[in-house]
Order: sequence, then structure tokens, then C-alpha cells
Amino acid sequence: MALIVGLCTWTLWGAEGLLWGMIGAALALLLTPAIAPGIILSLYGARPLSPTEVPDIHNVLEELSRRAKLPTVPGLCYVPSRSVNAFAVGNREAAIIALTDGMLRTLNFRELANVLAHEVSHIANNDLWIMGLADMMSRMMTVMSYFGFLLLTLNLPLVLTGQIVIPWLLVLLLMFGPTIMSLLQLALSRSREFDADLSAAILTGDPRGLASALAKLERQGRLWENLFLPQQRIPDPSLLRTHPPTEERIRRLIDLDERPPTTAELARRPAVVVPIHMRRMTTPPRRRWSGLWY
Repeated sequence: MALIVGLCTWTLWGAEGLLWGMIGAALALLLTPAIAPGIILSLYGARPLSPTEVPDIHNVLEELSRRAKLPTVPGLCYVPSRSVNAFAVGNREAAIIALTDGMLRTLNFRELANVLAHEVSHIANNDLWIMGLADMMSRMMTVMSYFGFLLLTLNLPLVLTGQIVIPWLLVLLLMFGPTIMSLLQLALSRSREFDADLSAAILTGDPRGLASALAKLERQGRLWENLFLPQQRIPDPSLLRTHPPTEERIRRLIDLDERPPTTAELARRPAVVVPIHMRRMTTPPRRRWSGLWY
């Protein structure tokens, strides 16, 4: 991705422009503050989950953080949504993992522990920073593309009269650069998901637990899809997915554990006990004013 951005910068402004572009990107990366986790969580209406409310979950999270060698234990937040989801925000030094109401009520304790391991793996692997960097480069490419086309439009009379010559490499970069960057960003996201699954299996030693959780998440996602978009599901090309196909993730996890599951592993533990003051959500997931869907 950096190579494509550098090539576009060099084509637009030459070697000097490439040098200044590298300096500017480095300064932006170092000086631009990341979006505060609290702002993101406030968009979801999230609130902290204290150890007294869900002590077992906090104990598991502390153990996973110790195994992953995180400098601090991530915080926990509750998102009042019926969608079955979990996500992490922040960085290795100060991260927060958010769990939705649907997640807490749907997964049993073993599955939830593996989902927490997956999110801890994202934090430990610096995936949040890596994806932020990829997003910044993708946006830079888009801005340069718009700027380049603006210059091309302004100089169109000179091009038609033959007074200036447009490098066709630049035109091709401006046309296809943003699309290529987006595809690379999606490929990076899928790769990090596979790595987080593997890291979670190493942390827990229970790849089948994560596979079971993924299967439930897939069923719940398709349930909402069928309710609101009946007979309208269009299978996305794998190239355009932010996450790998769930079936492929489950297959890889089960391949990590060749032994057959024991009776104890097959036993279904009850879902996580949700504190009574967390009211059961009756509003289905929908698009909010912030543009987020939950």
C-alpha cells in the first residue's frame, strides 16, 4: 500500500514530492492523535462493566491478558444492542473490549471466553494500529486521486492543444489506485482475522470453543438478515469481505484440534448470567444517527 501511495506521489510531484510526502506521512502518523475510545463507545451507547457485575468474565480477561503479555488488562464495556457482536478499541497500553447484550445472552461461558481471546489477540498483535495505518494510506490515495483529477480537468485545454503531455502512468494510478488500495485493505483485514483466530486458539488451547462461537454468530447474523431482507441475500465476493468466510475460519480452527471433543467439551454450559439491571433489549438492530448499525 505504501508503494502505491509513493508511486502516485512521485508521478505527481517527482522525487522531491516523494520525499516531502514521506515526511508528511511520518509526521501525520506520529502527531495525529487516535480517536479516543470513549468517543467511539459513546456512539454505541456503551457503558463500563465493573468486576462486581460480571466477575467471571473479568477473571477470564485478566488471565488472557497475562498469557498475551499485555501491559494492562483491557476494560470491559456493555453495549445495549440485540446484535451479537464484540469489538476492541484503543491500543496495547489502553484498550477496551465491548460486548453487546446479544453476545452476553447468546454465547455460553466457554464460547465467550474464546471470543474474548480473539479480541485480546487483536490488541496484542497491534491490529488496531495496523488497520488504522492502512486506513490512513487508503485515504491519502483517495485524496491524491481527487487532487490529480482536479489538476487534469483544469489543464484539459492545454492537453487538447498539445501544450503539455500527461503521463499515462499517472492517469492509470488516479483511476485504479483507490480501488486497489481498498482491495488491499480488505485483504489485510481478512489476514488479521485469521491470525487473531490462531492466536486466540493458542491463548485458550480450545480452538473448538471459538469455532462454536463463530458458528453461533453466523447463525444469528443470517437470522437478522432473513428477517429484514428475506430472499434478498446476495453472496459477497470473498475479495470484498472484511472478514474471511466463517466456514473457512471454523475449518481452520477444527484442523488445529485433531482429537475428538470430549463429553465435557460437548456439555452445554448456560449462557453468561447477565446482571438483572441490564434490561433485556427489545429494539432490533438498526442504523443509528451516527451511521453505525447495531
